Amino acid sequence: MIGKELFQIYAPEGAKWTSWVRPVPFVAIDYYERKPAFQFQERKAIFMKEYQEDMAIFVDLPGQESIELGISLAKIGYRPIPVFNGVDVQQGTLGTTDTCLVESALINGGKKLKAIPLSLKANPAFLLDSARMNRYRAKASMFDNSWDLYGQDIPSIEYFKQNGIHKILVVGEEIHSDLKKIFLKFQKEGFEILTTDGFSPIHKIILKKTFKERLEKEEL
Repeated sequence: MIGKELFQIYAPEGAKWTSWVRPVPFVAIDYYERKPAFQFQERKAIFMKEYQEDMAIFVDLPGQESIELGISLAKIGYRPIPVFNGVDVQQGTLGTTDTCLVESALINGGKKLKAIPLSLKANPAFLLDSARMNRYRAKASMFDNSWDLYGQDIPSIEYFKQNGIHKILVVGEEIHSDLKKIFLKFQKEGFEILTTDGFSPIHKIILKKTFKERLEKEEL
């Protein structure tokens, strides 16, 4: 299965939200001739019993885990939207983010997603790699291929509202700084921000700027 075919599985014509599927990893799948991930688990969405019309999901787990959970959410009715933006490193070079594993897992996920009937109007489950913000460099030769999610990488607040979505669920161990910056604006516009680590029950949170963030914006 080539990258273009995979892209069309994740972003079928006529489906909502697919304009935000990032093409970067699908191009790399062809260029580097990626193979399916050696292991691909059934990662059940035990925190959610059924599809919710007014909710969009952001899965912020290590890359392959995000894809595995995305497929389980597809079985509930959500459309997985991969938004992986990390670039691949040159051959023989180490990177701070493992894009190879993400690309390989997308192949496994695409094969499973192809067999799942989904509504063209299905709400999105945006898939992220929680390792995207790894900015350590063990040695000078390590390539920094970290990345952040920005507001322009996802639909606007208005677009979410127009499609009846008023709740944002983040699945992950924490709300990373890039998501926090985005969802502070959503929260201000009346969106309910929810979270779970993937195992615990979903609960509402109130996002707040840290003292440092407020000081940087001269809000004190």
